[in-house]
Amino acid sequence: VSDLRTSTLPGSLDVSRSMFDLRSPPHRFMKRYDSVSSVPSSTSSRKDSQGSNRSLDTITLSGDERDFGRLNVKLCYVSSVEQIWITVLHCKDLSWPSSCGENPRICVKGILTLPKPVHFKSSAKEGCSDIEFMETFVFAIKLQSLQAVRLVFKIQTQTPRKKTIGECSLALRELSSQESSHWLDISPPSK
Repeated sequence: VSDLRTSTLPGSLDVSRSMFDLRSPPHRFMKRYDSVSSVPSSTSSRKDSQGSNRSLDTITLSGDERDFGRLNVKLCYVSSVEQIWITVLHCKDLSWPSSCGENPRICVKGILTLPKPVHFKSSAKEGCSDIEFMETFVFAIKLQSLQAVRLVFKIQTQTPRKKTIGECSLALRELSSQESSHWLDISPPSK
């Protein structure tokens, strides 16, 4: 697909042919190819190519591969007092199953996967594609203990019923006193 997007010849027949190869069986190929090659102006061909690119993008994001959104968090370790600071900033492009309703209440549950797990939870916000949380959680834990664990986030609906709709995680190997920002891809909850 990257070859199609970087092509400098928008009216090129090779570009049209390869696009239709991706979507059409060989017996329908000639018919489509003829209709595209008979387009008189290069401007129309260029629009046609972009339209095809857009529809290929939608195909990629459909079904099981669709985008569940991303979570933005900031981390910082204050070594003088042996504290980890975790700030849940916001969820972007969030989606949820239709069974959860149109605007469920959504929160982010965090887990530090220590031998004795540490749990925390943001307040619940009204569901929309971009939700701002802006909440900071502080825990006194030795750095050596944290560097071997993961920080797991579960995106949960609170209404109409409690349900995990997505999750993401990151390793804490490189914690430092320098605050770091992370964008984590939310994936479907593990079974």
